[in-house]
Amino acid sequence: MHMRAESQPLVSMTDVEKHYGDFHALKHINLDIHEGEVVVVIGPSGSGKSTLCRTINRLETITSGSITIDGKELPAEGAALAQLRSDVGMVFQSFNLFAHKTILENVTLGPIKVRKLKKSDADKQAMALLERVGVAHQADKYPAQLSGGQQQRVAIARALAMKPKVMLFDEPTSALDPEMINEVLDVMVELAKEGMTMVVVTHEMGFARKAGNRVVFMADGEIVEVADPDEFFTNPQSSRAKDFLSKILTN
Repeated sequence: MHMRAESQPLVSMTDVEKHYGDFHALKHINLDIHEGEVVVVIGPSGSGKSTLCRTINRLETITSGSITIDGKELPAEGAALAQLRSDVGMVFQSFNLFAHKTILENVTLGPIKVRKLKKSDADKQAMALLERVGVAHQADKYPAQLSGGQQQRVAIARALAMKPKVMLFDEPTSALDPEMINEVLDVMVELAKEGMTMVVVTHEMGFARKAGNRVVFMADGEIVEVADPDEFFTNPQSSRAKDFLSKILTN
């Protein structure tokens, strides 16, 4: 793992609590993510994985505790939050592309509006990213003309266009047909190899084993276990993790 132990974490979650009314969605979450690390968050449905992921760019507010990105605490709102958010790329279950803009326009919009890039520079950068995710030949099409797998790869390119410090993936393949899952995971594996800092909530255990530096296993809003992927899959420590793995690995 290419991380410097003494460096401050890129993302740091300290004593994070999240309540929705009476429901305790996140319980004393403590997690540090270092530059270049791929952290894969897994666990049963309703364990708080997506909530955890979405608090990192404040799509979900937290009840108490603190979250810092690159040493700066997440601001509550306003311009500072928008600025910090632009450093955190997000890829969701649904692709959230703008239907009335071309693929190219979807990728250049942020850099032009937020990063104030000239259109020609934004176009050039976007084409390079679309090439990288394998959909450059679709640049002039509209999202509806692309398959789900292609749209999700465009969504990854769009996030990368902002040159984020960290990328969050919230179940990026769970809405895709099985034959499209790998084309998206392959792009993510490449990103991981290139040293992108990533937090990935996923059901794809193969990806966790192949690309993850650490597995964070959650249940009932808590982090139950954090381990190296090989260690986690071959020798889980908690009964919750053993139970979870026995259910998914036998099916």
